[in-house]
Amino acid sequence: QVHLVESGGGSVQSGGSLRLACKASGDSFSQQFYMAWFRQTPGKEREGVASIDPDGTTAYADSVRGRFTISKDNAKNTLYLQMNSLKPEDSSIYYCAATHLYCGNGRLKDSTYNTWGQGTQVTVSS
Repeated sequence: QVHLVESGGGSVQSGGSLRLACKASGDSFSQQFYMAWFRQTPGKEREGVASIDPDGTTAYADSVRGRFTISKDNAKNTLYLQMNSLKPEDSSIYYCAATHLYCGNGRLKDSTYNTWGQGTQVTVSS
């Protein structure tokens, strides 16, 4: 079992940058877990933003590709999301998620993941 805690959210102006972090505790996630970042705005469905496999393979939603970068530091048991060129439409609550099960084509689907953090708010002003 793994426990996830996000940090790094905040308020930034359009065009700015933020880096989110997700600290994992419990079982070592580096070799076993598929990890991802999702976001959800009230009244909307949760959206997969980026994912990373145990072997480092990444995937991105079209809306963030080229602006966001997902990475992990296995030694620190921490997942990151570097967000650059932020837009007001990126404003949301961001969640990290994990699963030890093979994702197949479901890397950016929330039903794939069975462990979630509590979320961190990102607000981008125009």
